[in-house]
Amino acid sequence: MESIFSLLSRHSVRKYLSTPVEEWRLDFLLKAAMQAPSAGNEMPWEFLVIDQRELLDRIPEVHPYAAMTRTAPLAILVCGDLQREKHKGFWTQDCSAATQNLLLAAHGMGLGAVWVGVHPMEDRIAGLRKLFAVPDHLVPFSLVPVGWPAENRTSPARYDPSRIKRNRF
Repeated sequence: MESIFSLLSRHSVRKYLSTPVEEWRLDFLLKAAMQAPSAGNEMPWEFLVIDQRELLDRIPEVHPYAAMTRTAPLAILVCGDLQREKHKGFWTQDCSAATQNLLLAAHGMGLGAVWVGVHPMEDRIAGLRKLFAVPDHLVPFSLVPVGWPAENRTSPARYDPSRIKRNRF
């Protein structure tokens, strides 16, 4: 039941305290991300941990919606590895699952995080690729700033029964 509450109470956090995230928590986040399901168990992901202040401060130069990296103590860039792709095109679903696991794990530990979209926006992919020297076989997919929340919010209820159909549309 605790995991269900976590699913229903997770929300995006865009303001962070300067308090660092302990290494054991970061390891847990990455383990949770890698526990995600993937097509054919291909696990087509690589994760870049960004915790140098100078780099975090430069991310908004290449991503117009990443201003929160200026206060986050770290961010994780989730990349799809096209060399590991067994089932063409499914890497985006696999990286989505890994990103969601990361967000849920952060929330479960009391951390705040937000999914900052990268793929399929070519300018964002190119900017992050250049900033972090991402190899050609990796595609920047999502960016997840992480830290201790500097805001106290609750998640709005999103359940909408009008969007549910049964058996046929």
